[in-house]
Amino acid sequence: MQVVGFSLVLFLFLILSFSSLSFALSNIEASFIARRQLLHLHENEELTESYVESYKTDLKFDNPRLKNAYIAFEAWKKAIYSDPSNITSDWVGPDVCSYKGVFCAPALDDPKIEVVAGIDLNHADIAGYIPPEFGLLTDLALLHINSNRFCGVLPKSFCNLKLMYELDISNNRFVGPFPQPILCLQDIKYIDLRFNDFEGELPSELFNKTLDAIFLNSNRFVSTIPENLGNSPASVIVLANNHFNGCIPRSIGKMDKTLNEFVLVNNNISGCLPVEIGKLSNIEVFDVSHNMLVGVLPNSLHGLGKVEELSIANNKLTGSVLHGICKLPGLVNFTFSDNYFNVEEEGCVPKSRKNIDLNDERNCIHGRPKQKGESECNVVLSKPVDCSKAQCGHTSTPSHSNNPPSETPSEPEPEPEPNPTPSTSSPSIETPSEPKSPPQTPETQPAPTPEMPKATPPPTPETQSPPTPETPKGEPPSTPQTPKPHPPETPQSSPPPPQEDDPHKEAPRGRPRTPPPTHSPPPPVHSPPPPVHSPPPPVHSPPPPVNSPPPPVHSPPPPAVNFPPPPVRLLPPPPVNSPSPPVHSPPPPVHSPPPPVHSPPPPVHSP
Repeated sequence: MQVVGFSLVLFLFLILSFSSLSFALSNIEASFIARRQLLHLHENEELTESYVESYKTDLKFDNPRLKNAYIAFEAWKKAIYSDPSNITSDWVGPDVCSYKGVFCAPALDDPKIEVVAGIDLNHADIAGYIPPEFGLLTDLALLHINSNRFCGVLPKSFCNLKLMYELDISNNRFVGPFPQPILCLQDIKYIDLRFNDFEGELPSELFNKTLDAIFLNSNRFVSTIPENLGNSPASVIVLANNHFNGCIPRSIGKMDKTLNEFVLVNNNISGCLPVEIGKLSNIEVFDVSHNMLVGVLPNSLHGLGKVEELSIANNKLTGSVLHGICKLPGLVNFTFSDNYFNVEEEGCVPKSRKNIDLNDERNCIHGRPKQKGESECNVVLSKPVDCSKAQCGHTSTPSHSNNPPSETPSEPEPEPEPNPTPSTSSPSIETPSEPKSPPQTPETQPAPTPEMPKATPPPTPETQSPPTPETPKGEPPSTPQTPKPHPPETPQSSPPPPQEDDPHKEAPRGRPRTPPPTHSPPPPVHSPPPPVHSPPPPVHSPPPPVNSPPPPVHSPPPPAVNFPPPPVRLLPPPPVNSPSPPVHSPPPPVHSPPPPVHSPPPPVHSP
């Protein structure tokens, strides 16, 4: 009987263990996988030339590159721990071009052979990591794996992907410093790292590359913005919801011919607005709200002749709101609320002009409604800042104290028990105490707990879930332009994935649109063949497309245009459906309709 009882218990244990495998991985399990990968990558991330030759298989391939691709996909399958939709279930056999989410095209250097040119696994909810063997996909021009649960770091072998043109790994769980392998990719034009857990400093080399679109928002980067920012030819740069500090580099003025959209919402940027911003004659969206900018508005801002959305809200700016800004010809939305302005010049009073949304609330303007109290205004107005003499501090410590980074989670612990906590808890609201009181260790872990202490931060639709990218389309990438029928406009109000510790991080922004992948023509012709004319199928990288017309020809990323004047700006949600790289076609300005409303389930009539 004892043997029978033991056998029954063992049988039940096996059944329960098997059934648990069918569920998606939890956050804790995903974190464990990431840590395990970090422990082993150092030994296995280098691919040797003899690796492929030593790989034994009886399968026959049309060419050696397809064999390499087969080896890479076999390794990737083993690195996947959860695939709820069974996307990779058909990754079997030598015909890798028939694998779901994989697209082939004629090689650039030899059009007679087919090679893997693109991978689109957007919104598949796959959990796993990127193995070193991924570097065998040397013809890959487009990689879209946004809205999954890939974790760990990008292997060094990523440097082998010389033809990579468009990279979208947003809305995942990647960690570590800015991925250095990306800096090895000479032909890359579009990178989207949004909504991950990258941290540390931003490498200055990034702005020396010929990128057209850079999306780094909603990570944990902590550093000043490199002084060579102006060297970048990018048309769209989104750095919102991080912990950048210091000043806006004066070199930004060198981007006058290319920059269409610059979003720096919700960071710890200080100092005055550089006069060089007035040189950005092609800028259409400029948003530096929710920072710590001081001083007066430079007169040079009247040079923003094409600006449509301008937000400087939630800073410590003083002086006058200049009529030269309010009368800019293309201006649709100008938000300067939550500052310390005490004068509104002609044409800047809300509702004084048609077709322009002006917001002056929470300032110090006499006679206007919803302004700050006199005592609150005097604290700042009594200490004017001379921007001609002011110097910008570059230390990162002060920045932490002003806008709590996601590390704030640690604060909750001291509050409950220790007697001294009361004193520290009060400052915690602003986060000045953050660096001091709680241990720093929790920064990457307790995502949920931190939100309670952070209730104070500015508005933030933290509860909303990131937009769900549309499922990858399985169309072959034959036509480079077809994939990009409409660069999606990012869903407006969807906050980052739950992993974001800082609820307020995304709160401040909201531009209903986040530039889609900039014109991404097929990779240059000089290296192993990525799809010359056909990078993988359309996979709209930025958030789900919203009735957007086909992209115009010849302009880079999507400058936002004709946005209704919503004062509330929400940073683009995690990319969804990344469009395959179009050829010189910037996303057209599009009015993004509100996200679809899911109707509740029909009532169930009980018999």
